[in-house]
Amino acid sequence: MDASVTFLDCPAYLDKTGAARCGLPAAVEYRYTIRSTDGPLESAKIRCPRGHCFNGPIESLLWDKAPAGPATGRGARVPYR
Repeated sequence: MDASVTFLDCPAYLDKTGAARCGLPAAVEYRYTIRSTDGPLESAKIRCPRGHCFNGPIESLLWDKAPAGPATGRGARVPYR
């Protein structure tokens, strides 16, 4: 039995403008694979200490910590609702 715990940074937005993220370590509670037209997607259910809970493909739960804007060449971010 593997007793290790995996953590991801919590992707929750803390404000309405999408400028602040939670970022606390979110524990992976459950890992699973879902089917898609491009093949299987590794997915997970995560929860952070503030109570934010997300469920979906791992790549949608990860976020780029670099600030958005013209200096980085990244587009504007759309806040999670």
